[in-house]
Amino acid sequence: MVWFVTTNDGKVDEAREYLDDQVEQFAFDYPERQADDLATVAAHGARAAYRHVGDPVIVDDSGLTVDALSGFPGPYSSYVEETLGIERVWELVAEEDDRSASFRGVIAYCDGEPFEATPEPVDTDRRGDDIDAAERASATTDEQVADDETLSVRLFEGIVPGRIVAPRGDGGFGYDPIFEYDGETFAEMSTAEKNAISHRGRALAKFAEWFAGRHAD
Repeated sequence: MVWFVTTNDGKVDEAREYLDDQVEQFAFDYPERQADDLATVAAHGARAAYRHVGDPVIVDDSGLTVDALSGFPGPYSSYVEETLGIERVWELVAEEDDRSASFRGVIAYCDGEPFEATPEPVDTDRRGDDIDAAERASATTDEQVADDETLSVRLFEGIVPGRIVAPRGDGGFGYDPIFEYDGETFAEMSTAEKNAISHRGRALAKFAEWFAGRHAD
C-alpha cells in the first residue's frame, strides 16, 4: 500500500483508477521547495512527505504551460490558480492566435529504502502525442532533482498537449475547465475519460506498473 500525500481529493480519485485499494490519502501539506522545475519540487516533496508519514508515499506536482505566455504559469500553476484564478489565465490568452498549451505532471515515490533512483532522463511520456522539441529537451535529470538528500526517489512524468479555451464543464478541478484536448475540456470528461489521456493519468499508469513490479512476489 502507498499513501498519496495530498489534500486534493480529486487527485486521489484519479490515482484509484490505477491503483485501486493500494492507495490511500494522507492529508498533509508538506513543505514545497521553490524551484523552476516540477521534478525538483516533486522529489523534494516526496522526501518531506516520507519523513512525516514514515511509510511509502507518492506526491504529485503538476503544471500548465501556455505557449503564448512563454511557458507560464508552469511550476507556479497552483499559486496562480489561487491568486489570479483560471478565468484570468483565459483572459490573458483569449485574444492570442496561438492558444497552445500543455499539462505536465510528475509523480514522485519514496519509501525510505534504497533502490535505483530515476535514470536520466526522467521517466517521460512518449506514447505518440506530438510533443515539441522544446518539451523533449526539458526532460529532467538526476542532477536537477538532487537536493543533498540521501532518500531515493523515483519520478514518473506525463505530458498532454492541448489548448486554452473559455471555461467549460462542471467536473474536475484546477485548470480543467479551460484546458481542451481533442474538442473537450478536462472538466467535461468523466474521471475515467480524463485519466485515459491526462498528464497525471499517464504518470500514474507508469507508476502503477513499476510499483506492481517492485512488490511482485
